Amino acid sequence: MANMDSAELMSPVDVIVVGSGIAGLFLAHRCASAGLKVAVVTKKSISTSSTNWAQGGIAGVLNPDDSEALATHVTDTIASGAGLCDEEVVRSVVAEAADRIRDLVKHGVRFDKGEDGKYDKAREGGHSDRRILHSKDATGAEIERALTKRAKDEMDSDFSINENWMAIDLILREHGNPSAGICGIWCLSPAGNVHTLPARAIVLATGGAGHLHRATTNPAIATGDGVGMAYRAGADIKDMEFIQFHPTSLAISDTKPFLITEAMRGHGAILMTKSNYSDWKIAGDGVLPENFSYMKTYSPLGSLGTRDIVARATDTELKRSGDRNVLLVTEHLDTADLRDHFPMIANHLTSHGISLGPDPIPVVPAAHYMVGGIAVDEIGRALVNGVKMSGLYAIGEVACTGLHGANRLASNSLLEAVVYSERAAKNLIEQAETNSLPELRDDLPLWRADHLDVLTEHSPLRADLEALRSTMTLDVGLVKSDSRLKRAKRRITHLSEEAELVWRACKPTQDLVELRNLLDAANLVVDSSIARRENVGLHYNLDLV
Repeated sequence: MANMDSAELMSPVDVIVVGSGIAGLFLAHRCASAGLKVAVVTKKSISTSSTNWAQGGIAGVLNPDDSEALATHVTDTIASGAGLCDEEVVRSVVAEAADRIRDLVKHGVRFDKGEDGKYDKAREGGHSDRRILHSKDATGAEIERALTKRAKDEMDSDFSINENWMAIDLILREHGNPSAGICGIWCLSPAGNVHTLPARAIVLATGGAGHLHRATTNPAIATGDGVGMAYRAGADIKDMEFIQFHPTSLAISDTKPFLITEAMRGHGAILMTKSNYSDWKIAGDGVLPENFSYMKTYSPLGSLGTRDIVARATDTELKRSGDRNVLLVTEHLDTADLRDHFPMIANHLTSHGISLGPDPIPVVPAAHYMVGGIAVDEIGRALVNGVKMSGLYAIGEVACTGLHGANRLASNSLLEAVVYSERAAKNLIEQAETNSLPELRDDLPLWRADHLDVLTEHSPLRADLEALRSTMTLDVGLVKSDSRLKRAKRRITHLSEEAELVWRACKPTQDLVELRNLLDAANLVVDSSIARRENVGLHYNLDLV
């Protein structure tokens, strides 16, 4: 997809994949290797994805005949999801884990092994067993490395990766009728022009919407793009009230967010308030640090409680003490072993003058994962009014499969991504082999107008973005209330109206497209939060206590 000076109809492809994380690249490989013409559209470089930032790993039972281990993974997932998981989905994903992990290994992913040659497995919050495969503390980067290398090795005229191109909107096969399906996208070129790209199928793999909040572990690309596009096209969106906050984001001003993987708590790290820490130090050597953790009063699992419980407990303690952060304590653990298991974290902490092992790590909760999203069926097909939407798929964080329920179990996300990528790819390939893929349309509409103004002043958009993020942080965060949600709704409605005025008058830019998507996602989160009249999982409303 070359840069062009003016908008025009692009050469059609069989499959457009929007996004270049584990979900998008895994599916793109499968479809391209089966002979389908595939175009990956990604708004930054291919490696700028949430996958690349994932530290922990991928959860899975490697022996498909170990019924007890499989059952425990299912039980842990449903317990973390507060009973709102689709049990059939959970069982099928857990059962498929071994095959999909083997696929990743075949793609060149190198998971850590012990001296015995067996995979080294970690334990994270909410897991009752060690079942997390990892590559030190940079598993996502290792998966992205392997998939990116293979993608670049396989690129040809039928498999293109289009970096710095941004999808703007989905094109309905029949205007005003989402039930008729999707037949292409409009996308913004690096030169700032809008192009029409026809396809038989579109796969949204755009990740989450972490940048709805001021503090997030997500990369800057996580702006709710897939949810925004699908919502405007009429697709079903569900469970948006469930935004997961990671309990341990490094509480130091930095140019980029940085999380401390949950695997460190699985390794023995303990959460403490500053007061807890002082009491422990006064008690002297030989006293178990977990006895001094505030988490022992919130969860029988202590610091290894599920993310919703740990993040909310930390928020409560910070509000009670007025402190800026809590502490993740590791000085009772073997320093050399810690640094061997978590080298990336150790190096990053060193750059801030913190020594992993001897020094307590300042941490706070930060927006991390969008549990809800585009409603999909068992193979990743998007739904409209509960029925499959022809030509549209969603995989990875942007999709709501029913696996996570009201709260995602740690390291189930990479598993879900690769399982649904394989299912969606298999369905697309089968349709291609039976000539049943949706027909291409050769009369797709070009962009809506050529006479729009050039957007020369971006500062108002950025001011509106900061206002949105402040509203979501203060009013729609870990702890909600009816009055705060109604206040957020009024403010976001006003911001949406202002953005719509600019949208109708100006040519699109990435800033404008992202703000539009974030506002749509924010409205969905607020509306879903108002509608949810019970406290469950990640949704906690003080007025429902």
